[in-house]
Amino acid sequence: MRVLNLFIKRMIDFFGSLIGVIIISPILIIIALSIKLTSKGPVFFKQERLGKNGRVFKILKFRTMIVNAEKIGSGLFVKTENDNRITKVGKFLRATSLDELPQLWNVVTGDMSLVGPRPPVPHHPYKYEDYNDFQRKRFEMKPGITGLTQVTVRNSVSWDQRLPIDNEYVEKFNVWLDIKILFRTIQKIFKRESIYIQAENKKRRKI
Repeated sequence: MRVLNLFIKRMIDFFGSLIGVIIISPILIIIALSIKLTSKGPVFFKQERLGKNGRVFKILKFRTMIVNAEKIGSGLFVKTENDNRITKVGKFLRATSLDELPQLWNVVTGDMSLVGPRPPVPHHPYKYEDYNDFQRKRFEMKPGITGLTQVTVRNSVSWDQRLPIDNEYVEKFNVWLDIKILFRTIQKIFKRESIYIQAENKKRRKI
């Protein structure tokens, strides 16, 4: 049954993302132009991430910050929406999660899925070889644009607190669960809660 669910998941991923890119192409063009006309630098932001079984791939996002933002200030983390590295257009894109839309192409190419654990950068918070068996369980499935963690706690808890939720998704995975997560994601897009981790709790959203 799991094999069948994984096959259906890939079909939904491929055709859903491909059709999605075509349908929202006018929105993608408007966002791209807005970024290009309001700040210096490329439209897209590419970054290495850990995928299924620790394989490294390059994730694609709309650029929401100044060029080389990860090398200045708080580095990989963003404490609040008032971080001066975030562009004006970037604030809106991050608040609505529209900066994640280019990842539909990562789904088409097979590096990602529509639903799954979010992919961390290769060197933070741990290198793949430093994860223990429990922590590595989340890497048994392709990373997703959204996931169970994103529709529950989003960015309001630390990485280690997200791991059990990611593992729960891996253990309980089925197509129906993916569909429910996708619908909940649409609802979350219109809410600004838990986008940034509050400073007093030492929480931050990654670039």
